[in-house]
Amino acid sequence: MTFNLDQRGENMLALPLSFLPMTIEDLDEVVDIETRVYSHPWTYGNFVDSIQSSYQCWILRDANYRLIGYFFSMSVVDEVHLLNISVHGDLHGRGIGKCMLDKVVALAREQAMTSVLLEVRPSNQRAITIYQRYGFIRIGMRPAYYPAAGDSREDAIVMRLSL
Repeated sequence: MTFNLDQRGENMLALPLSFLPMTIEDLDEVVDIETRVYSHPWTYGNFVDSIQSSYQCWILRDANYRLIGYFFSMSVVDEVHLLNISVHGDLHGRGIGKCMLDKVVALAREQAMTSVLLEVRPSNQRAITIYQRYGFIRIGMRPAYYPAAGDSREDAIVMRLSL
């Protein structure tokens, strides 16, 4: 699969990218990205539990087999809940997040789902902008949802994309 990815307004770059089902063997690389891009990352155990629970767990690799992103989602009735989506920190701003959202939506449509739901930290403006550009709308707020610095908590913005 080849995608044209934006390189921060510079030249378009075409990378052959491959979506693959995530396995336990991928988790060291996944956890490495997770701990680099989030202040409060998922644990190795969280990832193992998600794979063992048969959630949709996908990785995205480039032509050199470098892990460049991943996502986890679960289906609930007629809705896909996007639990985690991450892009390697060195590759932010190049359209990879949109590419992964395309895969999330394609999988949801294959399952005849009617929407995709997610939560995002209000402090994660980059992600909020991506989701809004993609068509997600804000439908609510979960107070004190995420752990934050010290013993504090951060709210979650709830967003939905109708399919």
